[in-house]
Amino acid sequence: MATTTIQTQAGKQEQEELGGFRFQLRSFARFLKVLLRSTKAKIGFGLIGGFVVLAIFAPYIAPYSPVPGVQFGPLYAQPSSQHLLGTDFQGVDVLSEVIWGARVSLIIGLAAAAFATGIGSVVGITAGYRGGWIDEVLMRASDISLAIPSLALMILFVVYLTPSLGSILFAISITTWPPIARSVRSQVLSLRERPFVDAARMTGMGGGKIMASVILPNVIALIVANGILQVTSSIVAEAALDFIGIGVPSLVSWGTMLYWAQQYAFLHGAWWWIAAPGVCIALLGLGFVMVGFSIEEIANPRIRA
Repeated sequence: MATTTIQTQAGKQEQEELGGFRFQLRSFARFLKVLLRSTKAKIGFGLIGGFVVLAIFAPYIAPYSPVPGVQFGPLYAQPSSQHLLGTDFQGVDVLSEVIWGARVSLIIGLAAAAFATGIGSVVGITAGYRGGWIDEVLMRASDISLAIPSLALMILFVVYLTPSLGSILFAISITTWPPIARSVRSQVLSLRERPFVDAARMTGMGGGKIMASVILPNVIALIVANGILQVTSSIVAEAALDFIGIGVPSLVSWGTMLYWAQQYAFLHGAWWWIAAPGVCIALLGLGFVMVGFSIEEIANPRIRA
């Protein structure tokens, strides 16, 4: 009899969890449907999708392999039918470099944004809900990080750890989480006094479970919006590190293209060499910004124009 009761309770719990999962899927589907009604979101997804396709299918789309030091055409050749975006100081096809460079820029941008958003979300939720000395310590740490120019900290970390994709990813992630933490914390401070949070406390639910199952679902839209906007900052940060020579020159990215271009392009009037990666960074950043703003408008209707 006891065994039957336990099995029945387990079955009910499984059904409740499955029902909750289905509800989350339906909620996400509704949210996505509302998001795609936004013209800004459609344009943003279109721009992002275009660069993702370039990054994934680079070996099939790029007309040449962007191997540094291997000459495929005349040096500093202007855009033509053979080289649509011209060539650089080594005779490498600029269009091929742009297509292959999308891979590194997207990987760094997405990965760094994910890590920074994760750190910022955990710190923000913990500080906002716990309060007291925990909030004080975490917010003072974010204040110190915000007081120091982020680019200077990134340079320090990358140089100390030796330039590599891993060190660049770590440097960007560890220096860009404070704004996200502060944004999430401000939202959590208002949520923790709401009746549904008090009801969760009265049921005996622990603080960790409340933060994970009650607070987090109510700030997830804000976290996602901040994370998407953070991708743009991460891509620009990676390009900036490469531009000043702190990145990995052997890797083909938009930042390394600008690094070599700023040394030779102006001397030879090779405007296409600078314009191509610069326009790509601007367009991809615009795509993420438009999607991020669209999500923020849905999550916070008060900011709608």
